[in-house]
Amino acid sequence: MRIHILGICGTFMAGIAQLAKQAGHEVVGSDHNVYPPMSTQLIEQGITLMNGYDPAHIDPNVDYVVVGNVISRGNPSMEYVLERSIPYISGTQWLAENVLKDRWVLAVSGTHGKTTTTSMLAWILETAGMNPGFLIGGVPENFGFSARVGTHPYFVIEADEYDCAFFDKRSKFLHYHPKTLILNNLEFDHADIFPDLNAIKQQFHYLVRTIPGNGLIIRHAGDKNIEDVLSRGCWTPTVTFAGEFGHWRARLIEEDGSRFEVFTGEVRVGEVNWKLLGNHNVENALAALAAAEHAGVSLQRALDALNTFKNVKRRLEVKGQVKGITLYDDFAHHPTAIATTLAGLRARVGTARIIAVLEFGSYTMRSGVHQNKIKDALTMADMVICKRPDNQAWDLATVLKEFAQPTALYDDVDTLVMNLVSQLASGDHVVMMSNSGFGGIHQKLLSAIEKDQSGVNAW
Repeated sequence: MRIHILGICGTFMAGIAQLAKQAGHEVVGSDHNVYPPMSTQLIEQGITLMNGYDPAHIDPNVDYVVVGNVISRGNPSMEYVLERSIPYISGTQWLAENVLKDRWVLAVSGTHGKTTTTSMLAWILETAGMNPGFLIGGVPENFGFSARVGTHPYFVIEADEYDCAFFDKRSKFLHYHPKTLILNNLEFDHADIFPDLNAIKQQFHYLVRTIPGNGLIIRHAGDKNIEDVLSRGCWTPTVTFAGEFGHWRARLIEEDGSRFEVFTGEVRVGEVNWKLLGNHNVENALAALAAAEHAGVSLQRALDALNTFKNVKRRLEVKGQVKGITLYDDFAHHPTAIATTLAGLRARVGTARIIAVLEFGSYTMRSGVHQNKIKDALTMADMVICKRPDNQAWDLATVLKEFAQPTALYDDVDTLVMNLVSQLASGDHVVMMSNSGFGGIHQKLLSAIEKDQSGVNAW
């Protein structure tokens, strides 16, 4: 099959491209911005990339044009496809029909933790010798790539509630038909397509309707929104994790979450000692353990796998240590994710200074839906530095004035970096948080610290 992928450099569509290539199809793709690291990963797999949406990029004799949800009417390539009646399909539907059919799908859903939990689960099944297929919205460091066809029957997938394409507004996860489903948590997000939380709950209710009676739903024990979803109808056995009353529970040995005991009911089943931080990752691990057990992995083997889990790129990933200053890259862009990430780091570094550097790139954050939660989310930071959002619908400067700790707001990354360097000291931990490239701030800040001749402060 010859396919052309529109919007190929998005994390989901890049995964589709890799799966299609591995399955033996001829894959070509185009995107508005073709740049590393996703472009590098695709080129290494022999996938041809084209920059921009010039209709000339599309061979009219392709078998399918696979359309990502970034594509809308008016896109030149899409208009070309429609006018010439070239067969087209959403990436989600292509995946369901060509990869997931007849597979035991293990799906990880929820507002937070999907990428990390999916990576954990895939790694557990991998170390158990199952060679699972997977599609992950990030790059797990244990694998070094985000998607693999694997062998039957197991396929692990990050199941997100965003829509499929301009012509299919259902949530992606409705195409997956999982046998094992993790419901990690549920909050309001994706304000660009959902009017309110209830609209998201409705999509999750539809998801629950697709799980077979011989499957398993693994749900967070303390999430009231998930309880509300399940109260609308559930035809599948459930098991709970986390919280005081979850069947799968943890007891922290180290406050930062780097070491913890695991319990099923009242029975201690083992211990995890790993490099990850934060209670949120402990809870992610419990969900992955429960899902792996449902797939037939022994508890001891699953626990051993978590001990060797290396996390996902851009999840509190250390980008460098210069002059005693540690710089991190983190994908957190929702208040809950920001708060849990900083709490985990605080438990690790104690009283050392944490400087949070943020870019509010998502539509939900730029729209101001969560502006009243930002202050509390950043409580653990000693200093908060922000880049002014583009097209923001709220006054970030006014919100920052309410903070107890020092804050600053800049219009561009270069000015931000220049001013921040002089304020840094040996022992500082700088966490750069964004769901985009953040203007290359990571390397710019590393280079600026290295070149700074003023000497490193010692607060």
